[in-house]
Amino acid sequence: MNVLTSIRILIQNIFLRAEKGFDKAFGPDWNPMRQLGTLAFYQFFVAAITGIILYVFFETSVNGAYESVEYLTNEQWWFGGVMRSLHRYSSDGMVLAMILHLLREWSFDRYRGVRWYAWFTGVPVIWLLYVSGLSGYWLVWDELAQYVAIGSMEWIDWLGIFGKPVASNFLAEGSLGDRFFTLLVFMHIFAPLFLLFMMWIHVIRVTQPKINPPRGLAIGTTLALTALSFIKPAVSHAKANLDVIPTDLALDWFYMGFYPLFDAWGPAVLWALAVGGSLFLAIMPWLPPMKLPAPAVVTLDKCNGCKRCYEDCPYGAITMVPRSDGLPYEQEAVVDESMCTRCGICVGACPTSTPFRAEDDLITGIDLVDFPIKKMRKMVDEALQNATDGIVLVGCDHGQKVDGIAGTAAVKLPCVSHMPPSFIDYMISQGAKGVLVAGCPDCGCRFRYGVQWMQDRLEGRRDPYLRKRVPRERVRTLWASPLDVDLLHDTVAEFKTDMKALPGKENADV
Repeated sequence: MNVLTSIRILIQNIFLRAEKGFDKAFGPDWNPMRQLGTLAFYQFFVAAITGIILYVFFETSVNGAYESVEYLTNEQWWFGGVMRSLHRYSSDGMVLAMILHLLREWSFDRYRGVRWYAWFTGVPVIWLLYVSGLSGYWLVWDELAQYVAIGSMEWIDWLGIFGKPVASNFLAEGSLGDRFFTLLVFMHIFAPLFLLFMMWIHVIRVTQPKINPPRGLAIGTTLALTALSFIKPAVSHAKANLDVIPTDLALDWFYMGFYPLFDAWGPAVLWALAVGGSLFLAIMPWLPPMKLPAPAVVTLDKCNGCKRCYEDCPYGAITMVPRSDGLPYEQEAVVDESMCTRCGICVGACPTSTPFRAEDDLITGIDLVDFPIKKMRKMVDEALQNATDGIVLVGCDHGQKVDGIAGTAAVKLPCVSHMPPSFIDYMISQGAKGVLVAGCPDCGCRFRYGVQWMQDRLEGRRDPYLRKRVPRERVRTLWASPLDVDLLHDTVAEFKTDMKALPGKENADV
């Protein structure tokens, strides 16, 4: 194991432990660690709305900008001051959510393969977010704004793209005019608009993207930001004075952490870090490229165009097109290899994916080349033979470790929703005492909807259903973190006890 892999696993475990703690405090649906992307979107809109309110009272001039902000902060603290603080802290919160979101996706290896697009388009989102935030600090025109403005202009001047150094406009008090603030307002309005557009580009290839957090989490976030606004309101430094070099500054480290580096290392090093770091982030999905198995394939003479695979695919990798083989159906499914994550959820959705046939007939409308339905039934048959206590565990490659538990046998799949409900019916009918489906935690599925689709299928809310003839007391689910080893073992032990208590001679040896 190399150093990078060790770091990845360490960060992943930190997130898993944090998620586990938040699950206990708020429940899976409101777990902020699993809603980092939606929280970033939500805090953008909080910042946008409060920014519009502040702009109504903002005076766009060198002499009036600072006074108008101070009036809102001090004279109208109960409204204007709160709006200013909400604007600042929601912007900081968006940076924090973005950084955590980036780290989480990297640590869980969700940025390579077919997921490269979201990662790649996230790089310009970072740049636009910082341009949006820093341009807002300039508008206050206090000592902090002066420090940031001069540092930014000196950084840009190093490129030599302007005939006259832009920083020369900040040499002495009175050298700036009102047109400067008009330009700043323009930049601070249009940079967030471009940011919003890029955020839309960022999620455009995601089927049914979630951009709004659960209502309870949104309300809780708003209350937390509001409370912080009253406890530690955003205030200004002294008014900017270009004749004086500010020395005592309270930096917003979410946005300004690299300015001290600029002072220490100079513009060349900082440009190298910024551009080099951005390019490195952009090409990370191909360092190295993810080696994926073959994508799902469609067998046309078994496909009746029912659309279940199309409706269940979490990444929009399946489209329905007019029939091409002359069979009496309107449509057929087509798989886009570049979008397919090889999760197998489409196989679990197909009505022809059933084990109640001879092996030679086990050909489905859609299947995974490297993990066909024949292989799944073979694994299930072996599990039925090896489960000495009659309990079969169904798990996924990214969740709990279901193999190696005494008295049970495991069937591990790319995703638990890869297994059609008919296989659970098959296992019970072939003598299994019970089947435990153990997957990723609620709202934490690697493939977005795997846990939800399996729950819906088992509970009769989504085709294909688990047949009513299957005794529900013999089927159990556990959605938990890979760290919940004790919980898994306790659940299995309890399941065995419950199966033993059921009437019937078949439980005598459980």
